Parts: sequence; C-alpha cells; structure tokens
Amino acid sequence: MTHPQTAIVIGAGVAGMATAALLAREGIRTTVVEKLPTYGGRAGNETVGGFRFDTGPSWYLMPDAFDHFFALFGKRTEDLLDLRPLTPAYRLFPEGEMPIDVTSGRTNAIELFESIEPGAGATLREYLDSAEETYDLALEYFLYTTFRSLAPFTQITGQYGKLARYLTEPLDRFVASRFTDTRLRQMLTYPAVFLSSHPARTPSLYHLMSHTDLTQGVLYPQGGFAAVMDALFTLAVDQGVEFRISSEVAAIEDGGVLLIDGQRLSADLTISAADLHHTETRLLPKEKRTYDESWFAPRDPGLGTVLVMLGVEDEIPQLAHHNFLFSDDWSDDFDAVFNGPVPSRPLGASQSIYVSKPSATDPGVAPAGHENLFVLVPVPADEAVGHGDMYRERASEQVERIADAAIQQIAQRCGVAGLDRRIVVRRTLGPADFAERYHAWSGGSIGPAHTLRQSAFLRGSNKSRKLDNLYYAGATTTPGVGVPMCLISAENVLKRVRDDRSSGPLEA
Repeated sequence: MTHPQTAIVIGAGVAGMATAALLAREGIRTTVVEKLPTYGGRAGNETVGGFRFDTGPSWYLMPDAFDHFFALFGKRTEDLLDLRPLTPAYRLFPEGEMPIDVTSGRTNAIELFESIEPGAGATLREYLDSAEETYDLALEYFLYTTFRSLAPFTQITGQYGKLARYLTEPLDRFVASRFTDTRLRQMLTYPAVFLSSHPARTPSLYHLMSHTDLTQGVLYPQGGFAAVMDALFTLAVDQGVEFRISSEVAAIEDGGVLLIDGQRLSADLTISAADLHHTETRLLPKEKRTYDESWFAPRDPGLGTVLVMLGVEDEIPQLAHHNFLFSDDWSDDFDAVFNGPVPSRPLGASQSIYVSKPSATDPGVAPAGHENLFVLVPVPADEAVGHGDMYRERASEQVERIADAAIQQIAQRCGVAGLDRRIVVRRTLGPADFAERYHAWSGGSIGPAHTLRQSAFLRGSNKSRKLDNLYYAGATTTPGVGVPMCLISAENVLKRVRDDRSSGPLEA
C-alpha cells in the first residue's frame, strides 16, 4: 500500500482516540466517528445530583504504558494528569474475617503475607520476582506486537519451557500450589476479573498482574478516568483529528464507511475500535468477514456487570478508595458468572463484589459531606440480565434486585449502618446497557475473557484478511482488555500501517 493520506476511526473510546492521535501524528488526515454524543466510550462519566460517576474503568495500573504513550507525543504524564498514589492500594473484606489493608510496595506486601501465613513472605518474594520477569517479557515480546514475525521469539529460547508451563497451568492452581490461606490466594487471583476471566481458565502467565498492583502500585487520576479521556481527546485534537459525534456507522465499505443517515465517508484506512463481534457480524457483508459467528460461538465473551452508582449522605470511613468484598469460597461466585445458574446464588450474580469510593481521594466527585460509591457486581455476559436506570426511566427487575443485595451486603460486611437510608442518588447499569450503548458482544462489560485460546495471537489479528484497508483496535482484539491494553492496541495499528514487524514499544 502507498502511504495512506486519510483514515476513519470508528469509536471515540480509549483505543479510538489513541489510534487517531497516532495516525494523525504520521501526517494522515484522520476522522473519528462516534455513535454516542460524547467521547470516552466505556470509560464514560455522568453527573447526577452533584455526584460525578465514572461509569467504566476505575483502576489506574501499568503507569509505564501511559508514560510511554504520552512520550510518543513529547508529553510527560505529570503534565497531563494529576496522579495520586493510593494508600492502601485496596482494602479487602474477607467473609468472616477482619478487613485487611493491602499496601503497594514489595516490602509491604511481603510483610503482610508473612504476618498472615508464616513462610508466605519468602514465597511471595519469589512470586513477585517471577511476576516482574514475566511482565517484562510480555512488554518486550507479546503486547507491542502484531505477531506477523516469529523472529523476536527466537531470542527467548531459554524461556520456552517456563512459558509453556505458564500457558497451560491455570492461575488459581498456580497460586494455590504456593499459598494456603484463602485471603492470600484471593489477593493474587482477583486480577483475573480485570482480565474478564475465570481464575481456573486464566493462564498463570497472567500472574504478571501482581507486579502491577503489588509492586508498581495503584494510582488515581484526579478527576477520575474522565480526566484520562479528556487528555486523550485533547492530544488527538492537537494532532488535527476531527471528531464526528452522534454519528453511527451502518456499514464498512472497501473505501470507507456508510453512516446510519446514509452519508458515505471515504478514506484510505478504516480502523474499527468498536466491538469486534459487532464489526464483523453487523458492519461487514458476509463475504468480507474475517471472523463469522462460527468463530465466535465457542469463545468466551467474558464478564458482565451490574454497576451501582450511589451518592450517600455523611462519611463512610469503613471504606478505602478501592475495596473488595470476597466470599470465603468464591468458586460459586465464578460459577454463577461463567457457568450458569448456581443454587447458592439465586440472583445469578456474584457475591464477591468491588466497591470504589473515589470521594476518599477526589473531593470533586461528591458534594461536601457526602460520599460517592461505585459498586461492580459480576454477572453473566447476558443481555437478559437487563438494563439499569442511568439512561432509562426504570431499571429491569433483576438489576434492581442485584443492586439491593449489593447495598445490603456492603452495609452488613463493612459495618455501614443504615446505608440504604442514607442514599440520595442511585443509578444502575446492566448488561443490556452495554449491548445497547457499545454494541458489546453478549452484553459483556470488559471484553472477551483472557483464556488460553483468547490470548496473544490466538485472540485474533488486528487486521482484516478480507479488506486490505481495515484494521482493529480496542479491548476486543489484541493485546486485550483494559485501558493500558487499548493504548497498546493503538500503537500496534500504527505498526501494521508501517509494516513494522518488530516486538516491543516504539521509540519515543
């Protein structure tokens, strides 16, 4: 292909804005087309009754990925975002046990593990050494790559045996063979949820995630992830990117896209940062599909969620910024989400839930004298679970019951007396909202699970095999889910356009 002059990016989420900024930096005239009336995609935000809620990501991990991306534009992260380190990184509320504050830093984590299980400190030291080594390998060979060349992998011949073991041994078994205490096991396996996956189906390769929270630390951008989206939007606009908001794509054509209103936009390149399933099965004609329904059928759409956003009167000192409420035996929680109905989970939802209290760090998210709570309840990726009331007059019955149960659980487990009576704002989102707003496959909230067959090059290519000018970016393609992965996916699109077959990040 001759050097492209124009590009259309579908979707103004993290990956869409990042991809557009990179292409425009290359001198390519780039237009972003977004169906919603604003940018941010799943990393959205809404203000209700004086409370500002992030409606998507809330954990700022892998700071090096952000630093690298911004450096490509000659920027420093600290010039764009006001990041605050969180202490503790999170608070764990184990069922039937006292709360545990988990503080980042190798020494802190090792001391905590040793205090809970004698001998676990030394074991964690080895575990974190392995997590860091695997993290570095992933950055160099598996994340910033399009998998078009095997040459980079010839450099890691001494690691093949170890990598094979990491890929075939599931994360839960990998952790259980090293630690006995349930709480410690949960601290090391909960990142599977960030990977939209079941710990029993997540390759232990992903124990590298413990390097991000326990070693690198957990940060919070003042203004929430809305501030991150603002930074990406400004960066793209500064590169000359044009945004067409409230413009939905009806079809992808050889030379551009067709909008819902019948207007055609032509370009040399089309990059879909929309959901891959929607792109392939709804926007492309059958003869132009790289991935059809038979490819998706045996695959795992990942995690669904019911999100509960609460504005609460008075302070809630019992909660830290990030909080986990874990069941003692959480196998039923994961079974309810990934395997179907479980008698012990009549609502069809997990009883291991996540609660964020951003008002612990950011006074701008709630009126004075109030707290802002964001509650994430894992549920099946199934539109039938229903929708919330953030964008509708009323929520579905199942979503309402799941929200009620979560509020009651927080009140009881965390000792927040009368929580339900102190709520002045309550809004919810369910899987049907994700399907409707983001065309999310099966109503999944994060993206396809990181199982073995959905990791690395098995996750699929970031370029169409049927249309030479069609590329993919975002959480539903390589390298995977999460904001840092979406930034990396944008860089990998640029590598494809340049025909760059190297592994590792681009030079800033």
